[in-house]
Amino acid sequence: MMVINHRSKRIFIKHKMCRFCADASLKIDYKEPKTLAVFTTERGKIVPRRISGNCARHQRMLALAIKRARNIALLPFTTAKVRMKDYREF
Repeated sequence: MMVINHRSKRIFIKHKMCRFCADASLKIDYKEPKTLAVFTTERGKIVPRRISGNCARHQRMLALAIKRARNIALLPFTTAKVRMKDYREF
C-alpha cells in the first residue's frame, strides 16, 4: 500500500495481488474452462496483467492455458456476436 502526502491529503493506493500467489490451492489448468473464462473478455481476448492483477509468471501460464483450451474447443476464440457482425450484408 502506498501513501501519497500532498498538502496534508492522504490518498491510499491498494496494489493488486496475484490470486495464484496468494492462494497456493488455486491451479492453472487448461481443462478448467470456468476458471479460465474469468481471464478473458466478452470478445474473447485475454485480460492483461495490469487489469487482472496477476504476476508475470502466472500471467504467462494463464495465457498458455487459455490458448490450449481454445485449441481443443473448451473455450471459444471469439463470441457469436462478433462473428455474425463480420458477415452482415449492407
